[in-house]
Amino acid sequence: VQLVESGGGLVQPGGSLTLSCAGSGFTFRPYYMSWVRQAPGKGLEWVSSISPGGASRYYGTSVAGRFTISKTSAGNTLYLQMNSLKPEDTAVYYCAADRRLRCDGGYCTVLRSDFNYWGQGTQVTVSS
Repeated sequence: VQLVESGGGLVQPGGSLTLSCAGSGFTFRPYYMSWVRQAPGKGLEWVSSISPGGASRYYGTSVAGRFTISKTSAGNTLYLQMNSLKPEDTAVYYCAADRRLRCDGGYCTVLRSDFNYWGQGTQVTVSS
C-alpha cells in the first residue's frame, strides 16, 4: 500500500498550485480521502476531506473558499487545487486515507494514527 504526493514547490503569494496523490495497493473507493498539512514547528492540521463516493467535500476554516479537493472517479488519484496561496499555507502536505471522517470543518488537528494510510508528503512554500 502506497500513497505518493506530488506537485509541491515554491510559489508567490496569491499564486496557485495543484497537488496530486497517487494510490497503489488499495482502492480509494471505501475511504474518506484527506489532505493534512504540517507547518514548521507545528502539529498536523487537517485541510480537507472527500467522501468515498465523492459527493461530499469538507474544508478547514483556513482554506475554505481557496482550496478544492477532488479525485478521479475511476482511478486512485486525489487532488488539491490551491488558489490565492498565502505565506501561512507553507507546510508539508500529506494525503491520507481512513474509513471514517475525521474532521468535517472548522479548525481540526489530527494524528498520523487517525488514518489507515499516509503518504510521504510534498513541500509547499509560499514566499515572495
